Amino acid sequence: MALTRSALTPRGFDAQDAAAVLDVINADRLPGQPMCTEAMLSEAVAGRSPVDSGWWAELDRLAVDVLRDGQGHIRGAVSYAHRARDGAGVILWLHGREEPVVVDALLDHAMGRLGDTASVTAFEFAGALAVGLEGLPVRHRPATRRALLARGFVEADLWRYMRRELPATDLPRDQRTQAAHVEADPENPGWRVEVRDADGTLLGDAQVSVAAPGVGVLWWIGVEPPHRGKGLAWPLLGSALEVLHEHGAQEVILFVDDDAPPDDPERGRGAANALYDRAGFTEIDRLCSYRRTP
Repeated sequence: MALTRSALTPRGFDAQDAAAVLDVINADRLPGQPMCTEAMLSEAVAGRSPVDSGWWAELDRLAVDVLRDGQGHIRGAVSYAHRARDGAGVILWLHGREEPVVVDALLDHAMGRLGDTASVTAFEFAGALAVGLEGLPVRHRPATRRALLARGFVEADLWRYMRRELPATDLPRDQRTQAAHVEADPENPGWRVEVRDADGTLLGDAQVSVAAPGVGVLWWIGVEPPHRGKGLAWPLLGSALEVLHEHGAQEVILFVDDDAPPDDPERGRGAANALYDRAGFTEIDRLCSYRRTP
């Protein structure tokens, strides 16, 4: 028998719902992402996140609600909040196994509870349920995307999400092994991989971490402007991925802020995308954010 909207009832999240909500969240898990754990869910329910924590600190009246069917089974969950700075309502996350009737009900419920706000944003920044996902993965979440667009949300295509397996034995390493060193980064968990010349001048660096068991993240890689165009990025990338594998990563993910217009070469990511494509990374999805104004 098909699930109908009338059979679905929302209520507030309770700690005893955790296992069922985790099942729903993990049904939407992307390649390269760790399984969402009870600890990760607890952080999200408490309004905390290891990434984009400043955005979370601005939120007020954060709520997490679940959607139950006629048999009392949890079919989905949604989190939303208000933001005093700009009067916006914020839909933080929503999971319903991409069942259209569930996704529609969750979204309408959240928007109804947010009430009359200056605007409503959705999937605007990363949270604790996943690693670094600053947007909705639109190819893997088509029902959610359709529901947002049908309700007048405007889509902003912002990020390219990519993955590859480790070890990266096919990539070169920087041959100046004495010039490349790794150190714990005091501001970001993980390691900073640097390549310097014989005089100690920084040529390029990368920021990496192991965000979950077996899952590495390349947060940043760059070559200093005077040294670009000399082929330094290729072995630097190989060295950075080697560090991740040495610390237990079996796969690595990365995010490219790929929203620059064609006439903005300063922000263009053509070189970065070419580097990652050449290095065997596969695009898993595009990450989009949404905004609706009255």
